[in-house]
Amino acid sequence: MNYKHTQIGHLIIFTLFATSVLFWVILYKNNFNPLILIFMFFILFILVSFSSLNVMVDENHLQIKFGYGIYKKRFILKEIISARVVKNHWYYGWGIRTWFWPYMSIYNVSGFDAVEIRMKNNKIYRIGTDEPKKLEQTILQVIKHIPK
Repeated sequence: MNYKHTQIGHLIIFTLFATSVLFWVILYKNNFNPLILIFMFFILFILVSFSSLNVMVDENHLQIKFGYGIYKKRFILKEIISARVVKNHWYYGWGIRTWFWPYMSIYNVSGFDAVEIRMKNNKIYRIGTDEPKKLEQTILQVIKHIPK
């Protein structure tokens, strides 16, 4: 079973737009200083790279990709022992996060819904999604049919 879904980070896109307007005002007031321009393009580049989260599941892997692919992570489905729908706390934030209690890595762009996966090596990952039940069911269905 293949699964592919893209979640859009609407708040990040709004922040990108607001930051762009602010940057143009700053550039205008500073006579288009090239150093400021380079710095601003770098900030906008980072914001764009976290504007969406693509989640893909095939027969062997669960893969996530932020934006146009500046950050990708691939999980081998044979290594996943469980998947469950969870709600992230608001203070976990968005983007790529490492949380120390409980120790886990979080990948999300919007909202608080996520699917938590546990690996054979006891690592925990949370993948944000606006389709938590569908992603959970897909992962569970695929790992159930993988030979041990």
